[in-house]
Amino acid sequence: MTQARLTDRPALLRQRTRALRGPAPATFLHALAAEEIEDRLRMVNRSFTAPAVIAGFCDFWQGRHPSATVVGDDETLALRPGAHDLVIHALCLHWADDPVGQLVQARRALRPDGLMLAVLFGGGSLQELRAALAQAEADVTGGLSPRVLPMGDIRDLGALLQRAGLALPVADRLALDLRYEDMFALMRDLRGMGETNAMQARPRGALRRSVLARACDIYARGFAHPDGGIRATAEMIFLTGWAPDENQPQPLRPGSATARLADALGTRENPLED
Repeated sequence: MTQARLTDRPALLRQRTRALRGPAPATFLHALAAEEIEDRLRMVNRSFTAPAVIAGFCDFWQGRHPSATVVGDDETLALRPGAHDLVIHALCLHWADDPVGQLVQARRALRPDGLMLAVLFGGGSLQELRAALAQAEADVTGGLSPRVLPMGDIRDLGALLQRAGLALPVADRLALDLRYEDMFALMRDLRGMGETNAMQARPRGALRRSVLARACDIYARGFAHPDGGIRATAEMIFLTGWAPDENQPQPLRPGSATARLADALGTRENPLED
């Protein structure tokens, strides 16, 4: 049985190309993601000599990591096994039909004890736009269509690291409260990011004007920003894991402790009642 695809890959690539050819590509969230990744790499306190980056906007990320091998986020990644000590998956994993497969390939491209660091948009992103469009379409047409990409929450995304065979997994999030003049300004930025609807199941026709007008009204009334205009949430999820290596710290076996937790905390242990 053929698995249903989430993403219309040719449509996604067309959107990215249009974004780059447009008058003002919106790369500010990519810049923020790059800064956050650089901060995390500084905390690792290790020099990486053979980095690789997986990206939807390769030129932007090549500019941030000039010495890195930068490849597109194709279904099969153009990375050699064991060739890199650092792999960054740069703000495109949310479009993957097989995110675990992407992380597995990233792990295979790492040397033992190499670092994988991924950033992607999480489920809190565009929740206001999703709600406004859904309510407007239900009000006007009586139905619902997939308009905004479904994105995972931090618990589900963190579990992908272990499924991909990465050690010492860590997931954390950065929530952003953005302000726009109106819903049209937000949608222009999404086009400038190449992040408009590229789902396989999306409606192929243009959004009806009556639905769009109703959505703008719902958005303005329900999600006003305190400083004027409307608010839009963006959530970045950062996933960190290491290629397994025998020299890495290992968890102790259950029951192997040689000291009591109560003694370490300086408290009295109270047994539970039967």
